[in-house]
Amino acid sequence: MKNGFRKRLLAGVLAATVCRMLFGCMVIGNGTMAAAETVSAREKAAYDYMVLVNKAHKLPDNWENNVVLKEAVNKWGETHLVEEKALEQFLKLQKECADEGIIIELDSTTRSVARQQELWDEWTIEKGEDYVKKYVAVPGYSEHHTGLAIDVCLEKDGRRIDDNDEMIAEKEIFAKVHEKLAKYGFILRYPEGKDAETGYSYEPWHFRYIDNPEIAKEIMDKGITLEEYLGETD
Repeated sequence: MKNGFRKRLLAGVLAATVCRMLFGCMVIGNGTMAAAETVSAREKAAYDYMVLVNKAHKLPDNWENNVVLKEAVNKWGETHLVEEKALEQFLKLQKECADEGIIIELDSTTRSVARQQELWDEWTIEKGEDYVKKYVAVPGYSEHHTGLAIDVCLEKDGRRIDDNDEMIAEKEIFAKVHEKLAKYGFILRYPEGKDAETGYSYEPWHFRYIDNPEIAKEIMDKGITLEEYLGETD
């Protein structure tokens, strides 16, 4: 869907936006900072962690105004926004992987619908409409709008690996990471051979938080997609 350069570009744009909007801590919706004395983040974020967003299912109305995002900075200084609970569990997953010598890092996370529209327009001019329709999600229909989707990259032998083809080739590393996902409430969102169900090709780097380790384990053990679990396949 996107190469390493494009993902770093997105991260850089997001980092600049965050620097203008934030002075640390937490963001609710499209940039309102949450003070310590406000209503708890969990009360403000009463939404469905199993929400289905794909090429046929649009992001629910008002989602971006309710989702509670927290910022995290990866080892290369790039700032990312992730739904607060998803980030908490990702950091645990990341630590367990690191304990086994596997370095995974945040590479592409939350993108607003507005930013997705900008990307759509930019790439249409640069690459053409046919290319954009094939590789770029329609604004409003990307999982990255939810705050629950995390694309990771790898560091191996001191080198950052974020090119799609290179990551797909790291089968052994990703197999070990995938084995740990359900424990922390994540699933592999776009499994191999499930293009027809998800609308996207295999992405070993794209993890989706669903906040339920038992359901996540069932999905992963069966090798099915979120669409299949929810009965939302054509």
